[in-house]
Amino acid sequence: MLELLVAATGAFDVETATRAYLDTLQGPARAKSDAYFEGGYWLLLWGTLVGVLVDWLLLRFRIASAIRGFAERVSKRAWIVTAITAFAYTLIGSIVTLPWTIYTGYVREKRYDLLDQDFGAWAGEQAIGLAMALVLVPLVVAAIYAVIRRAPRSWWLWGTGVIGLFMLVGMVLGPVFIAPLFNEYTELEAGPLRDRIEAVAAKHDIPAEHIYVFDQSKQNKRISANVSGLGPTIRISLNDNLLERTGEDEILAVMGHEMGHYKLNHIWWIVGIMLGLFALGLFVTSRVAPVLIRRFGERWGVREVGDPASLPVLAICLGLWMLAMTPAQNSLIRWAESEADAFGLDAAREPDGFAKVAMRLSEYRKIEPGALEEMLFFDHPSGATRVRMAMQWKADNLADPQMVVPDEGYLESE
Repeated sequence: MLELLVAATGAFDVETATRAYLDTLQGPARAKSDAYFEGGYWLLLWGTLVGVLVDWLLLRFRIASAIRGFAERVSKRAWIVTAITAFAYTLIGSIVTLPWTIYTGYVREKRYDLLDQDFGAWAGEQAIGLAMALVLVPLVVAAIYAVIRRAPRSWWLWGTGVIGLFMLVGMVLGPVFIAPLFNEYTELEAGPLRDRIEAVAAKHDIPAEHIYVFDQSKQNKRISANVSGLGPTIRISLNDNLLERTGEDEILAVMGHEMGHYKLNHIWWIVGIMLGLFALGLFVTSRVAPVLIRRFGERWGVREVGDPASLPVLAICLGLWMLAMTPAQNSLIRWAESEADAFGLDAAREPDGFAKVAMRLSEYRKIEPGALEEMLFFDHPSGATRVRMAMQWKADNLADPQMVVPDEGYLESE
């Protein structure tokens, strides 16, 4: 069990207390954490470029137009033609990018000891995800192209509404029908821990009739929890790694954070943020895609924006837009996460538990980035930011705050 050393050093100093935590991650462990996270910066770029290359190949060799031509021979109904085209586009794209998916999702994760599944189990989950995409993507694309045909100038606005509708349906149904495909969810057993979580929730009028534990240990060792669902399906879930690898103070700190997301209505904030970015991206796409099609459409076999064969063109435009908007998206989500951190500290009153969790997340998040680096690439506050927030809360809210020096090696505890 994790033990902490309390240092009797007189007056509590926030920076000294923060440094005591940060200095527990040194040498090869810090270098490995930094290398993994910094490599992710390049994955953002290369992942987008891989997608753009695949879409360009589908256009350059008229594969998209050939698929649409086949679909038109199957049916004269526009929505069926679009759905068939989107189905084939999704399947071909997944097959062509499979080497990239294997590298980023399996090989690289194994290299950094962040994945416990063997290849068969990992591939099985990828297959489930692909099967869902082959159902959902054609539905979304068919709906958006129906809007394009009916409102060729303002389709970007109506298309945003379509995406929003599908997001809301997914949020309601996800915890019930999608999440259980990948993990088993069971009620957190009764006992002192559940009693303490429920007491924190009751104090802030947060419903806690259902607290779920899911078996993520079969996939990896990462600790996590989340708020998911909407309306009758909303729930707070924590994974078994959090229960097995951390102490009660850390669990309460994490659950306080997740309760913050619920209490501060962050689900709606994040939906609004994402829809705003999609709206702007679709607007830009609605202006750029017609220009590209007028110039290259004959060469690609694409007639107009409303032609389902234009799907790779729209995907290129939207993909590049979302890459450019990554810093804005990260900053907006990071703001919500920071608010939840502050709420969680007030609710759970476990600043050292919060600091320890922040340090544990250094397994896959760079602990101490520069200010610009954090703004551009972090969708959560960095570990250093979170530890400092916890120590500042401790100084401001506890009558006699004590300096706590984590026992050497606690980050390796299971």
